[in-house]
Amino acid sequence: MIKFTFTNIRILIVFSAICLLNFSAIAQEEESNNSILSNVKVSGSVDAYFRANFNGLNKTEYDENGNPQFMAAAPASSFANDPGFAIGMANVILNYENEKMGFVADLVFGPRGEDAVFASSAPSNIVNQLYVFYNVSENVRLTLGNFNTFLGYEVISPAANFHYSTSYMFSYGPFSHTGIKADFTIDENWSAMLGIMNPTDYTEYNPFGKYSFGGQLGYSNDAGSAYLNLLYGEQSYDSDEALFQIDLTTGWNLTDAFYLGFNGTYQTTDGVGFYGAALYPEFQTSENFAIGLRAEYFKELEDGGLVYGADASTVDFTLTGSYTVGNLIIKPELRLDSVDQDDPGPFLDSDLKPQDNLSSFVLAAIYSF
Repeated sequence: MIKFTFTNIRILIVFSAICLLNFSAIAQEEESNNSILSNVKVSGSVDAYFRANFNGLNKTEYDENGNPQFMAAAPASSFANDPGFAIGMANVILNYENEKMGFVADLVFGPRGEDAVFASSAPSNIVNQLYVFYNVSENVRLTLGNFNTFLGYEVISPAANFHYSTSYMFSYGPFSHTGIKADFTIDENWSAMLGIMNPTDYTEYNPFGKYSFGGQLGYSNDAGSAYLNLLYGEQSYDSDEALFQIDLTTGWNLTDAFYLGFNGTYQTTDGVGFYGAALYPEFQTSENFAIGLRAEYFKELEDGGLVYGADASTVDFTLTGSYTVGNLIIKPELRLDSVDQDDPGPFLDSDLKPQDNLSSFVLAAIYSF
């Protein structure tokens, strides 16, 4: 028979108290974890498209050994360049934020996503953005990690662009940066950003031991916004020449139905680079339908070009309709690219003859969630 002494009872009380405290701590931890998980927001998009050329090659031509010899004609800009029915990407974004801190994990799957993170290797080539941030005060936020570029009018996500295909200025500017940046809210209209980053699009780590510096000055009000962006820094291991890019992005609601955007940019690395400008007028014709135009002029520098060759100039006219049904957006798009250069034209017609212009059609479907 067990006898309970005062000491035994005291030990039992202490043991019970410890058990209750542990149970309470576990319950609080589970509640805290559940609270965090419940505040994680999931968003993203899925897109697919059909593409055909009116006056260009629409299929891959093979030689007698079955090797691809001539590819289907396409503009030398990013995304939406595959012939026939094609897939874009699946984009899943996890976002958490409390009063002081948070994170974003932005994952991409599919050809558009692979093109967007072209400088990353497996398994990191599904990471479009991955960063944490800390709100130092109401007016200062620090961000560390991999984030999409602050330059340019267009972005990687098809759900956030009016046009499905992308401009030359966007395609040959930076896509993403990895580094640290500080965003400043100066007042209700003015903002600024300063950042130190790896070479452009090297998102996993810094392979060269060189860094870029970025800056932005922004103004916004209820009618629109304007951002002046700067990027400067060495971009490769075998060159001491720094890349310099200055970029202006702006857009304004001139009426309830008419929006006008503009992007102008200049980029050079030791005389090799480009400059350009584009207008983006958009008309909201009804609650569900809008139509917009991208009129872009893209000029490559005399000392060296990145696309069609030194001193080449390109004009891109893209007319896009946007029909919205719930979370689904249907985008029919007509595009004309015309290139002025010394060599034979960069596009192939159906007889495999080079030509200096290409007209094409794209029908895209984008579902956002």
